[in-house]
Amino acid sequence: MTSTSGAQYAPEPVPAPVVGPGDFVFAAMHLDHGHIYGMSEGLVSAGATLRWVYDPDPAKVDAFRAKFPGVRVARSEQEVLDDPEVRLVAGAAVTSERCALGLRVIEAGKDYFTDKAPLTTLEQLEAAREATARTGLKYAVYYSERIHVEAAVLAGQLVDRGAIGRVVQVMGMGPHRLGTGRPDWFFEKERYGGILCDIGSHNFEQMLHFAGAEDAEVAYSAIANYHHPQHPGLDDFGEASIVMDNGASGYCRVDWFTPDGLRTWGDGRTFILGTDGYIELRKYINVGTDDGPGNVFLVDQHGEHRLQAQGTVGFPYFGQLILDCLERTEHAMTQAHAFKAAELSVRAQLGARVLAP
Repeated sequence: MTSTSGAQYAPEPVPAPVVGPGDFVFAAMHLDHGHIYGMSEGLVSAGATLRWVYDPDPAKVDAFRAKFPGVRVARSEQEVLDDPEVRLVAGAAVTSERCALGLRVIEAGKDYFTDKAPLTTLEQLEAAREATARTGLKYAVYYSERIHVEAAVLAGQLVDRGAIGRVVQVMGMGPHRLGTGRPDWFFEKERYGGILCDIGSHNFEQMLHFAGAEDAEVAYSAIANYHHPQHPGLDDFGEASIVMDNGASGYCRVDWFTPDGLRTWGDGRTFILGTDGYIELRKYINVGTDDGPGNVFLVDQHGEHRLQAQGTVGFPYFGQLILDCLERTEHAMTQAHAFKAAELSVRAQLGARVLAP
C-alpha cells in the first residue's frame, strides 16, 4: 500500500476554539434525542458557553446536568427565550416538533440549531424557509454523520483539493441498531417522519455536499417494514437514488438491521467516486480488525492510500457555526443546503414505494 505521508493526503490542522468564555452563549432545550449531547459538546469544544438547559422531564435534565454540571436549569422554555445574552438555542425535540420549536426560537430573535431530521413535512419546510428569509436568522442542522465524524471531515477536505477529480457518484449506507428502550414516538411515523426523512437525511446531505451540488431530484425511493410487525409505523428499511443538478448521481440505503454481533451501533460507510479515483469511508468500524473508527481509503492515480482520521482532524463545523452566528456569514453550511437536504428527505419519504407493509 502506498505511503500516506504526502502533504496532499494530510488533514488540515485540528481547529482551536474560536471564542472565549462568555463570548457566545447558547442553551439546550427539549432533550428527546441523545444527539443533544453531541451538539452541545461540539459547541462547547469550539468555545461556546452553555448557560441554560430546559426540558419538561426532570430526569432528562438531571442526566444532561451530569454531563454539563455548570448549566442552569430553566423553569420554562420562555425563560431561555427571554435571556438576551443567549445567541443560539440547540434543540433535539421529537422530530415532528422541531420546526415549531425553531420558529419560536427565531421569533425570539435567536439562531436555531436542531438535530436532524430538521422537519417532517413540506409545509414545515415552507414555514422555516419563510422565517429565515424574513429574519436573516439561522436554522442550522446537526447532520452529524458528516460534520461530527472525522473520516467524513477528512474526505471532504480531500475532495475539495481535487484528490479524486470530479465527483460523479456518492453512495451511502446507514445501518442502525434498533436496540431497546426507544420512546413511543420513535415508532409513530407522523412523529419521527419515516426512515428516509429521519436517518436518510444524513445521506442526502452527504450526497449534495461531496458532489458539490446545490439541487437534486429524487429518481426512486422505497421503504419497508420487513421484520417488525409489532411496530406497524416503523420503516426498518429504506433506499433512494437521486440525480443532482451537476449531473452526479447519489444512492443511499438505511435500515434498522445491525446485528448484535457488531461491536458498534452501525457499520456506516460512504463511497465517493471521482473521475480520477475514489474514496471509501468506514466511519465507525473496520469489520474484522481492531482498527477502530475513522478509516479512510483513497485510491488515485498514484496508488492505494489508507488514512486514519480518528483524532487527527477535529470538527471545524462548530467553530464555523459560532462565527457564522456572530458575523452573519455562511461558512459552516449554507441555509439553502441545509434545507435542500431536508427537502429531499421529505420528498423521498412521501414518494417511496412500499416494498413490504
